Amino acid sequence: MAGALGWVGPWRDAAKHGLAFLNNHHKNAQGLFCTLVSPAGRVIDDAVTIYDQAFALLAMAWLYRVAPRDQSRIEAENVLAQLYRLRSSERGGFVETSPHAFQSNPHMHLFEAALAWCEIGQSANWNRLADEMASLCLTKFVDPDGGFVREYFDELWRPHAGPQGRIVEPGHQFEWAWLLERWARMRNDDRAKSVARKLFEVGTRGIDRERGVAVDEMDGHFNITRNSARLWPQTERLKAALILSETAAGETRSHYLKEAVEASRVLLRYLDTPVVGIWRDKLQPNDKFIEEPAPASSFYHIICAIAAVKEAAAK
Repeated sequence: MAGALGWVGPWRDAAKHGLAFLNNHHKNAQGLFCTLVSPAGRVIDDAVTIYDQAFALLAMAWLYRVAPRDQSRIEAENVLAQLYRLRSSERGGFVETSPHAFQSNPHMHLFEAALAWCEIGQSANWNRLADEMASLCLTKFVDPDGGFVREYFDELWRPHAGPQGRIVEPGHQFEWAWLLERWARMRNDDRAKSVARKLFEVGTRGIDRERGVAVDEMDGHFNITRNSARLWPQTERLKAALILSETAAGETRSHYLKEAVEASRVLLRYLDTPVVGIWRDKLQPNDKFIEEPAPASSFYHIICAIAAVKEAAAK
């Protein structure tokens, strides 16, 4: 993505090196990717999660976008075929490897990967996956009364009966809104567009206006239950606000743009570090950051937000 955005550094070599390491050391006999290896490539945790496969598929899509090779496309389709063969659920979607096997989050990232492949003209299997993920979200993940996406479910895709079933993450409301809006434009689906806007407004219920941040968790009554604020919900608020502003008008457009400006302003706090180019990740309820190494997972969210800002600025 950095290369597509105009960075002139060795992005192509770095991306190919990363994918080669993934293929050489993370891939198991079924062609899926294990969770954890050592820097030397020794497998430490051979669990295969839907979440990890989704990000591998997204990486392959971006490499194919900037350097089309049939092998990249074939490898991605093989991963997808194996997911359907080994991990699909009779009730739709996929079964995750964890004590909580039925979650919305891994499907959100499969949705993202599918859209990435669809947007570069790879149809059939990717259209099928994108449509299935959108349908699962609209019919199972979104609470019919509250209009919010839940995180955890039982094997029938009913809300989990325990406390996990009551978790509502503001960041994921924004992220699903961003994805549903993209899918809705592909399919000209007014219902998905409406749900995307509702999810965005639900996400704003999880903003601590005093600090300006989207917090980590609330419940189905929109009570904030975890007042810490990681970096990534701020980027998802920014991305969703920008994409929804594109087709809005008048006061509604102003609303989305105001949210985008506020999200970008607070995001800069996380990037204001003694060493330029890294970030802080966890803002505590006392408005102080936890001092810790910058987690690499946040980089994905940061660069996607940069891409969204550059795209909006170009329109």
